[in-house]
Amino acid sequence: AAGGGERRLARTRRLNLMPLTLPYLAALLPDGVDVVLTDERTGELDVNSPCDLVFISVWTINSLRAYEIAREYRERGVPVVMGGPHTFFYSDEVSAHADAVAIGEGEYTIPEIIEDFSRGGRDGLRGLYRAERLHDLAGLPLPRRELLDRSAFTRFHTVAVQTSRGCPNVCEFCTERFYLGTKYRMRPVPEVIEEIRATGSRRIFFADSTLAGKRSRTIELMEALIPLRVRWSALWTADRVLDRPFMELAKRSGLLHVNIGVESVKQATLDGMNKRTTRADRLAEMVATLRDLDISFSFNLIFGWDSDTLDDFSSTLRFLSEHKVHVAFFNSFTPHKGTKVYDRYLAEGRIIDPGLADRLPGVVSNIRPRNFSAEDLEERIRWMYSEFYSWPSILRRLPLPLTVPAITSWVMNISQRKMHSGRRANFDDY
Repeated sequence: AAGGGERRLARTRRLNLMPLTLPYLAALLPDGVDVVLTDERTGELDVNSPCDLVFISVWTINSLRAYEIAREYRERGVPVVMGGPHTFFYSDEVSAHADAVAIGEGEYTIPEIIEDFSRGGRDGLRGLYRAERLHDLAGLPLPRRELLDRSAFTRFHTVAVQTSRGCPNVCEFCTERFYLGTKYRMRPVPEVIEEIRATGSRRIFFADSTLAGKRSRTIELMEALIPLRVRWSALWTADRVLDRPFMELAKRSGLLHVNIGVESVKQATLDGMNKRTTRADRLAEMVATLRDLDISFSFNLIFGWDSDTLDDFSSTLRFLSEHKVHVAFFNSFTPHKGTKVYDRYLAEGRIIDPGLADRLPGVVSNIRPRNFSAEDLEERIRWMYSEFYSWPSILRRLPLPLTVPAITSWVMNISQRKMHSGRRANFDDY
């Protein structure tokens, strides 16, 4: 769903990325269970199609639409189970919309739910299922990608593969350490390679919070990727880019694009976020390394932290332009439920609508920043998108599209330009 208060569906004709969650959850079901997977982004949901039990994987941003779907099925007498990150923090809310709520990792909860339902139907469901331990990630089943509608994907789509769960870092704003645990867990490299081979694709996206959480293990993985001759993308932290031998190996193993949680180019803001993996005084060096190695890259940036001022929007844009950053995503800071910063903002009355916490898309502000207004925050972020993805900016920042990584950055810029150009009639003059 689109998220936020609109609750309209965000549809597309075809997806460039084959997702992982649904086909992997399907692989956890016991033999003999017939499964149908539905993704509303590309297909219509037929609530009248015969089924015995419905599972809905929920993120907070799409939770309102998930509740609508659950209501339609339950009105037909079909029991609904809800799981996903949203249930960890909002289990009481979710329980009002589902017959059973699954908290934690599906390796332990899904078999229990199926067993209880097989024995007693709706009445056999216990209401709340909680995984009391974390999986060591060894011996995971291969996702059942054959259940996905292949017509929903572009011809040259990328396939998502997960190699780890969790993150070794403790950023102030992040909630993943709560529902994924504080330990960084890694799948055995041979099993990851087996899954990549099984996809039959040479375009892989590693859907990890951070692929390079442990240097030695990431090196083992990248060395194993070299014979596969795949093109891959991933997310990891800024400090890894400063490790030149590591990045050279990444390039040799097929790294096409890396998304980096930079968060800010201002050290005071990074310190407040406890973002120890990013150093403002070395960002220019990091960008130079990526450009020198011909690796497509993107920055994730957050605005609205208490140390941010109105001047930081223009100074950030100057940095991105001066150093020719390929791609950037600009987001309003949102305190996530479960974090200390959320509790502080809530106590100070600085969350505009607590009922919409985590349910709004990245540009929309649901906080009262310290040094400017929520309206200022939204307006400045929209201004940054329009300036950064204007044609003059794109032509200035990007290398000629003569290599696959360069083409990738061009495609991402044009995509972002289209996504945000509807804000004004003349995008370049905004």
